[in-house]
Amino acid sequence: MLHFALAAALITVPLGSPDPPRPNIVLVMTDDQGYWDTGVSGNEKIDTPVMDRLAAEGVWLRRFYAAPVCAPTRAGLLTGRFYLRTGLYNTRFGGDTLGRGEITLAQLLKKAGYRTGAFGKWHLGKYAGYRPHERGFDEFLGHYHGHIERYDYPDQIVHNGRPVEGRGHVTDLFTDAAIEFIRAGGDQPSVGARPFFCYLPYNAPHSPHVVGTSHDGQPRGDALIEKYLARDLPLREARIYAMVDLVDQNLGRLLAVIDELGLREDTIVIFTSDNGGVSKAFKAGLKGNKASVWEGGVREPFFARWPGRFPAGAKVDAMASHVDLLPTFCDLLQIPLPADRKLDGRSILPLLASGGGESPHEYLYHTWDRYTPNPHNRWAICSSRYKLVGYHKADEPLPEEPAGALYDLAADPGETENIAAEYPEIVAELRSEFLRWFVDATDGQAYEPVPIPVGSPDDDPVEIQASWATLDGDAIKYTFLGYDWDTIDGWTAPGEAATWRLDVLSGGRYEVKISYGSSASAAGGLVRISAGGSSVECRPRPTPTPDVFTTASLGTLDLAPGPAVLKAEVVESRGGEPMRLNRIWLKRVEEKPWRGLQP
Repeated sequence: MLHFALAAALITVPLGSPDPPRPNIVLVMTDDQGYWDTGVSGNEKIDTPVMDRLAAEGVWLRRFYAAPVCAPTRAGLLTGRFYLRTGLYNTRFGGDTLGRGEITLAQLLKKAGYRTGAFGKWHLGKYAGYRPHERGFDEFLGHYHGHIERYDYPDQIVHNGRPVEGRGHVTDLFTDAAIEFIRAGGDQPSVGARPFFCYLPYNAPHSPHVVGTSHDGQPRGDALIEKYLARDLPLREARIYAMVDLVDQNLGRLLAVIDELGLREDTIVIFTSDNGGVSKAFKAGLKGNKASVWEGGVREPFFARWPGRFPAGAKVDAMASHVDLLPTFCDLLQIPLPADRKLDGRSILPLLASGGGESPHEYLYHTWDRYTPNPHNRWAICSSRYKLVGYHKADEPLPEEPAGALYDLAADPGETENIAAEYPEIVAELRSEFLRWFVDATDGQAYEPVPIPVGSPDDDPVEIQASWATLDGDAIKYTFLGYDWDTIDGWTAPGEAATWRLDVLSGGRYEVKISYGSSASAAGGLVRISAGGSSVECRPRPTPTPDVFTTASLGTLDLAPGPAVLKAEVVESRGGEPMRLNRIWLKRVEEKPWRGLQP
């Protein structure tokens, strides 16, 4: 990494200056927006005038990479480390939780005197100790899950750990909250001199692809969708483009406030996305989409504007990565990097300040397997010119090493011609380097859901979701329908069970409440829920259908402080599933001394 003296020279800060620049930082990240979902990328059917203006007024990194899916990118962006180092390995099932020992960009900036706020999709942990307001953010409005179901009048959002409901469309709401946060600095003299870090991770254009469905939002949404249908786009694509269009409009509102407050020259604005796109009507010649390691799955839009410091209209083709942002801001602000861990990111301040130059990376790495990180299924490694890509299906024999298809990205950015047979030495070199990196990045990691903290005064009752369970039985299964509507179902035989690991922070007596659905034909079965030496039982009453959920209080469990296993199992069955178990809540009714969170 270049030392700050060189970077300082590049941004015209006098050498030897005792005080580094302290610009405000606005980091905007969309969700599932492809490299190609902007006008500046050559897409003539989408309207993104504000994003295009950012590219014209700042630096466009045209080979900026993220992880193939969302939570891994968010982990890497905030820590400067590839996600496999952080304990995070999934986008659900409890694997979407950033390790407690990780240090975030927000923590570093807050320590340096910045006000910090995040508004939008978190997706790095929902339990006590893992949430944004506990990871360095002074202010948070958004959601913990990978997506929410209601974009209009959202009811799955939280404010600093407390559930709230919103009026309007989430893209507008998150922008409004970011604007309120920015304005607060000028309204409060005590904080007005402090720079701010505003992280705005929109959840658009992630599914569900809706722009307006409520009585007040539908006319605008219908108009946007009709605009894109008139451009001969299929309905799905029209909805996605409309969501991007709405983000662009809100980005314009945000930038207008920055100008109004006279903060334009004092604010770095960065715009990017979290993974490859999901739209398919126009792809700028790139192969693949979200969740793949082809260029279309990992290459992102990236525009950085700092008037007078970053050259306007510069286009940079050197490789850069989402993990580079933390070391870049530390470089700029002379903040020491965490010295007790490996960082994968490198400062790209010289690229941004000069509008050109060589990549600080010899290689970049991509990998994604939802269940068990491995070096065979969906992996890739890039050098400045070449890219080696490998795919392997779990039910097929492993290919002989070295594996992978080789592409010359300089001549073939669309990855259309496999040249592995012509350059076996390059294949061997890249595959060897990827395997070396994978062993290093996964060293010491277990990749399993973290124990769920129980007994935190800030999370009472604690909600135990179906997706975090480990299942045991021939018929028992997990059905994913959007986090809050997931169920454990199919279980019909006595002994079939789901278990969750707990970390009981405060021992005592806990009320057990469940959400479930049950059909009349299967009602009458018996389900037991236990932990430690105590248990409660439930003979569920039927609901109108097994997908209509009701709640029931089952009694209490006595939990000792420390590790515990919560178990839900079928005791008796009438031939069908006794219930579809949606959620369990544990609420303290008698408290013992507080043990506290352990890193």
